[in-house]
Amino acid sequence: MKKEDTAEAIDRRAFLIRVAKAGACAAATGAGAWLLHKEEVRTHTAEDAGAAIPDYSLTGRKPALVVVRGASRERTLQRAVSGLGGIETFVSPGDRVLIKVNAAFASPPSLSATSHPDLVAAAVRMCRKAGAASVSVTDNPINDPASCFALTGIEAAARSAGAEVILPREKSFAAYTVPGATLIRRWPVLIEPLLAADKVIGLAPLKDHHRSGASMTLKNWYGLLGGRRNIFHQDVHTVIKELAMMIRPTLVVLDATTAMVSNGPTGGSLSDLKRLDTLIAGTDPVAVDAYGAHLLERPIAELAFIALAEQAGLGTADWRSLHPDVMDL
Repeated sequence: MKKEDTAEAIDRRAFLIRVAKAGACAAATGAGAWLLHKEEVRTHTAEDAGAAIPDYSLTGRKPALVVVRGASRERTLQRAVSGLGGIETFVSPGDRVLIKVNAAFASPPSLSATSHPDLVAAAVRMCRKAGAASVSVTDNPINDPASCFALTGIEAAARSAGAEVILPREKSFAAYTVPGATLIRRWPVLIEPLLAADKVIGLAPLKDHHRSGASMTLKNWYGLLGGRRNIFHQDVHTVIKELAMMIRPTLVVLDATTAMVSNGPTGGSLSDLKRLDTLIAGTDPVAVDAYGAHLLERPIAELAFIALAEQAGLGTADWRSLHPDVMDL
């Protein structure tokens, strides 16, 4: 059995005990990582400053879901957002908009492991057209951030469309505790760009994932975590739920134009991909991901994070109950 598979097999109770004892058991793998996190953020703690991540969702609006089928990411995004009421519904003149992309790997856009630059540019232009005072694009990639943003094409696309690209820096992180969470407690979070934003939009590709079963809009927030976040792989479904508790976005977009249906999340071969020519946008990330599972032909029961997020009151897994508009270009 591979080492990472063995680590993943540790049950949740054992994991939580290990984290709880981190301060006293520096010799343990999880403890060593935890002490490093404490040292990294010792002088920059969000709770000490009274900082809380805002709720960016649109209050008073019913959850909505739109599905558009077509090959052009720019056109499907425009049609989807129009179906949700138009970009003016989400972005007001003077808003500071943060777009959280998936730039996790230093791979070309053709492999569909990251947010596609065409979609990023289209989203930035849309926000600018609505009168946003600023648009920023960020992520905390697994590989070298500068290389990831460059090789994925995201940096060039974002800048050309009028956005600032925020690469993670040590001072941008702060220890943060998600209220009601058991895992994300005093953990380094990329909080600086979040606190500077009025609206937050998530752009995620639809992918297979060898640990969580799928990577979609809910898991996209994983890129806001700092430190040795791979410790959370031992209870990945719970941490995805807690990320959904942490970030209540204004809008999420799931790009299934070309989906990675196997060997995710990195892929590496065109044989891992399937052309679906579909884009899903909505205000309920749980429903958006549930529809993504439908496209991947994965039973919801196999993606525990969806059920956990629904049980936490963060959305509905019954996407059909939202009566989504399904449109063709």
